Amino acid sequence: MAFLGPPEILLVVAAIVALVLGPKKLPQLARSLGESKKEFKKSMKEADEVHEELDESAEEVTEVDNDE
Repeated sequence: MAFLGPPEILLVVAAIVALVLGPKKLPQLARSLGESKKEFKKSMKEADEVHEELDESAEEVTEVDNDE
């Protein structure tokens, strides 16, 4: 019995999406996915920066507590 792996499943899903949306909507979908990915990366970068700032603040609080 043949099982479908991730590449095959992705190919089947892509073919179904192409059939459902048609050639006019595919560029719009690709553009939207690209913009979504860009925004996601931007927000993850901002979240990392906030996390770093929180770590630095926690270290400063620990230093102040140790000095007292």
